This record gives sequence, C-alpha cells and structure tokens, in this order.
Amino acid sequence: MSLSKRLLTLAAPVALLALGGCATGFPAQVSRFQAMPAPQGQSFAIQAADPADRGGLEFAQYADLVRRHLTELGYTEAPSPQAATLVVSLDYGVDNGKQQVVDWGPSFGRYGGFGAYGGLGYRPFYSRFGYGRGFRSPFYWGWDDPFFFGGRDIDVYTVYTSFLDMDIKRTADGQSVFEGTAKARSRSDDLRVLVPNLVEAMFTGFPGNSGEQVRITVAPERPQPRR
Repeated sequence: MSLSKRLLTLAAPVALLALGGCATGFPAQVSRFQAMPAPQGQSFAIQAADPADRGGLEFAQYADLVRRHLTELGYTEAPSPQAATLVVSLDYGVDNGKQQVVDWGPSFGRYGGFGAYGGLGYRPFYSRFGYGRGFRSPFYWGWDDPFFFGGRDIDVYTVYTSFLDMDIKRTADGQSVFEGTAKARSRSDDLRVLVPNLVEAMFTGFPGNSGEQVRITVAPERPQPRR
C-alpha cells in the first residue's frame, strides 16, 4: 500500500510533539470499511502481509496486541490459518521523514531587541556540519548568512508518517469483512512506540461504521505507582 508523505501544515507544529508518552496523547486518523460478523464462536489467525515479517519477533509483539483486542471482543484464536474462520493480515511501517520548516520571523525580535533588522528573510542551507537552527548554531554562518539576510529565526523539524493496515477475510470464500488503515504524523520514527498506539487507535470503537474516517487520540500511558 502506498504511504502518504505530505507534510503537516505550518500552522500547528507543536502538535507534532504528541508522541510516545507525551501528556497530550497520540493523535491518529483511522479509516474503516467493515462487514464484521458479531462474535458467535468465530476463530481467527493473524499473519503478516509482508512475507519478510512472518516469523519475526517484532511482528509477533505487534500481533499479540491485536490478538488481545480480538479475544476481548469475543473472538477465539485458531491454531493455524487453515483452521481459522477469519484471517487477519497486518502491515505497518514508517516513511523516511520530510523536513518541516517553521519561520518565526526576525531572530532577535522573538527574544527582544534587534527586531528592526528583520524583513528580508533567508533560506536555510546545508553544510558539512548538517542543518543549522537559526543564529544559535555556530556552524550556520557562511553563504546565506542570517545576519546578512535579516536575521530571521528558523526551526527545522523532521516529520514522519506511520501507518498500520489491518485486513480481515473469511477463509471460507476469501471475502473481506474488514479493511482498516490507521495513520499518524510524528516527530519520532520509532515503530516500538508508533505501532502499539496505531493498534490502539484501530480498535477504538472497533469495528466502527463502514466508510468512516475518524480522528482518534490515544490517551498517554499513566505512570505505574511505585511500590
């Protein structure tokens, strides 16, 4: 499945921080098409959509999260896909990221003083030291010097798009009964954090209304009390 790589708008860069234990929760967009049967003794088996993931320890960890949700809903796990009433196919991943540039305006204007030097702007540049961050980086001077072009303050973020696809089919006739995709944009590309949150979003209100696209925020984990 192709993965959307569009950037977040510049209007809300702070929303990118809503990840991995952050108090604001994990925002995701979930799309679902479904004709799921009510739990009446149906069994399921989970397999990786990508053959390279089959038998992998990482996939097994994510599959176990899905298994728990399905059993809580009343479905039972089958010993094999051949013995199952339903086969659940999982795919997940994260892209290579896109750079998000936020122009805060004149550099010194944000911190007081020297605001009159803004106005012309400049473009960030690459150097052998990597991407700089405004006038505060000691490696940012040179061609397109921010003082020369008005002293604007630039923040550069990397925005990653992650996804989880879950398809469920009847083994009797191969008919799809559920097709769902959960996506999120974040400042992290750590699948160990992203995938569990995407699974949680997928099963929030599961199976949902067919054809719906909903925004779901997964609540952050609460710290365990010390003993």
